[in-house]
Amino acid sequence: MSSSSLLWCLLVVCVLTVVQIYAAEEPKVLKVFNLHATDLHSSLLGTPDAYVEVFRAYGFLGRTEVKNNNRNPSWKEEFSFLNARENNILRLEVYDSDINSDDLLGTCERSIKIGTWQHQCFLKTGGILNYSYTLEPLQ
Repeated sequence: MSSSSLLWCLLVVCVLTVVQIYAAEEPKVLKVFNLHATDLHSSLLGTPDAYVEVFRAYGFLGRTEVKNNNRNPSWKEEFSFLNARENNILRLEVYDSDINSDDLLGTCERSIKIGTWQHQCFLKTGGILNYSYTLEPLQ
């Protein structure tokens, strides 16, 4: 057997092993909730019109409503996503909604773990985003 054939066989075995491990993992539900911010700063003079966009791994998951003229907004939305996996990246982006284009106030990223967690994230332009998430087996 040539060395290139041996390398291809080795690669196929490795890929199949990873696929088998990934497929054996029990699917989980990710719930993101209790989003609220404090002391947000607007890019312009005045108070921000803030909203949050939520992402998991490779995709957009949802967006909160815009809270107009509020430096300390709370959002009622809860986001639930199937087939989440431990160590996926959860990303939340906080924006100030403007007429021409929205301004990014800051980004929060975290590798998700099993259980229920509360986190605080300090935003680039000032202010804090607080949020909770739960990662649990699909029932």
